[in-house]
Amino acid sequence: MKKILGQLSDVDLRLLKVFRVVAECGGISAAEVELNIGRSTISRHIKDLEIRLGVTLCQRGRAGFVLSSEGQHVYQSSLRLMGALDEFRADVQSLHREMSGNLAIALFDKTVTNQHAKISQALQLFDQRAPKVSLDLYVETLSVIESGVIEGRFHLGVVPGQRQSASLLYQPLFNEKMALYCGYHHPLFKRADITISAEEIVAQKYAGLGHHSPNMDTSQQKGFVRHATAYDQEAIATLLLSGAYLAFLPEHYARSFVEHGLIRPIGGEEFSYLCPFLAVTRASPKPSRILACFLDCLVEAHQVS
Repeated sequence: MKKILGQLSDVDLRLLKVFRVVAECGGISAAEVELNIGRSTISRHIKDLEIRLGVTLCQRGRAGFVLSSEGQHVYQSSLRLMGALDEFRADVQSLHREMSGNLAIALFDKTVTNQHAKISQALQLFDQRAPKVSLDLYVETLSVIESGVIEGRFHLGVVPGQRQSASLLYQPLFNEKMALYCGYHHPLFKRADITISAEEIVAQKYAGLGHHSPNMDTSQQKGFVRHATAYDQEAIATLLLSGAYLAFLPEHYARSFVEHGLIRPIGGEEFSYLCPFLAVTRASPKPSRILACFLDCLVEAHQVS
């Protein structure tokens, strides 16, 4: 039996960082630019880590790069480890009353055009209060954000309100108005609203988001049958422009399409709903000084009328 890794050394941490970048880039060649080291050196680092851990982390060769099941497990564990190290550094730095380090934030799709979303204002406040902190900003789906915050890959997420997890803490921020739309080429586009019944609307082909969200729950409550599935709002807009489907979009994001006569709202308030957005963080451990500062900035920005 091969010797299992004992105490972690600086070398082990360096090898794990290399492996994490390779896993996220999808291969050694793709990671070369990100790491700024040669492929042969990266390959040797992966091999050294495999020897240290006593497992095969990936298959690499002409057939491509694929993580083994052990590699997937080590990758997920490395995310938690790096997150814990970031928290440790932040706690130590807080002793010196200087905030520096990294903050990883994940946002749900298409919030920037929402006039009620003050995330950019919060980032401005945060930059004034913690100018030495570097930021990583992601746009992801609800499930990816939730799992990423729980696992420590993201320090904070901004998500539409829906289900709640005991592993997360929630801070209300702003609302988003959702409305139902049809495209210019759809048979209902040129008909007057008064001539279109709710039953006729629900009978149309419907395009909805494929991940669990208020969009999915509302469409099911209304009785829509999903005929096309999308995984972000731009994909929903593309399906709407085909003229084959009805779909929900945020009013702020749909506005430019409406102004150009490409889509129009349909069904009125009966087929509209408000979607609350919240900041999510891990319930445990307690937030670092950096994260607590950014949370304060978020709350402060969204309290300004």
